[in-house]
Amino acid sequence: MWIAVTNRFRQFHKNLLLTEDQIRDGTTKNQNVRKCLNQHYYGSDSGTENSFLVGSWAKLTRVRPPRDVDVYFELPVSVYHRLEQTAGNKQSAILQEVKRVLQGTYPVTDMRGDGQVVIVRFNTMNVEVAPVFLLDNGRYYFCNTHNGGSYDVADPVAETNHIASVDRTNNNNLRPLIRMMKTWQSHCSVPIKSFQLELVMADFLQQSPWRENSLFYYDWFVRDFFAYLHSKANGYVFAPGTMKAIALGDDWLSRCETAYHRAFRACEHERDDHVDLAGEEWQKIFGTMIPKNP
Repeated sequence: MWIAVTNRFRQFHKNLLLTEDQIRDGTTKNQNVRKCLNQHYYGSDSGTENSFLVGSWAKLTRVRPPRDVDVYFELPVSVYHRLEQTAGNKQSAILQEVKRVLQGTYPVTDMRGDGQVVIVRFNTMNVEVAPVFLLDNGRYYFCNTHNGGSYDVADPVAETNHIASVDRTNNNNLRPLIRMMKTWQSHCSVPIKSFQLELVMADFLQQSPWRENSLFYYDWFVRDFFAYLHSKANGYVFAPGTMKAIALGDDWLSRCETAYHRAFRACEHERDDHVDLAGEEWQKIFGTMIPKNP
């Protein structure tokens, strides 16, 4: 029984990994953006100084096709003090200033500065720049332009280390499962944020009885995760480092219920070696990135 599970999920995960060309493309784009900002704020031509990757590129949870590259750029503290002397939404002013700097290098590239980031829309993938200020405790102020503007605190190092630690102590299963759930998120237009999925998956995996097992158990991993996510409707996850409570809401609940029932049927088909039938159910969840008949 279960003759197709290992090969199916091995091929699925392989299909989700970025190609060397995609990694090279994303690296070039984000470093050129960082170089532009370094030239303006620090008089440096470096594509890496005063900045670092965050999000899926830092956590190694990015998926194919690539969506965006997230960057923290540390602004000089003098920018903070300068804008603190002005009236109005200071955080919006910071984003608009960074946007203007980037437009000097990318005058015909579509950009938007809103919320927390400046989005630089390239043809193959976006670069999302969060202007931040380093705090004495190693955490960062980042901008929130909503409701008149404010600063929120993040600990991106703790967030990255959390994913790495849970992955390492659970047979390296966390990152592959996160990539798979991001594919569900994209294929089924699930209204949940990627970093929320990552934290829920990390919590789920640490309590799963299969957590130290191999690809042979991935059908059960997927099925059980949807049940676990369902139980978290209107609950919270907590940001590593700051332990800030992040509300999950329930806008995604109906899609989660649908995915669970499809995964349940797929697991039954896998058990009975109805390979094509299982593949049809998996593709309803993940699209054609998961093979129908591996």
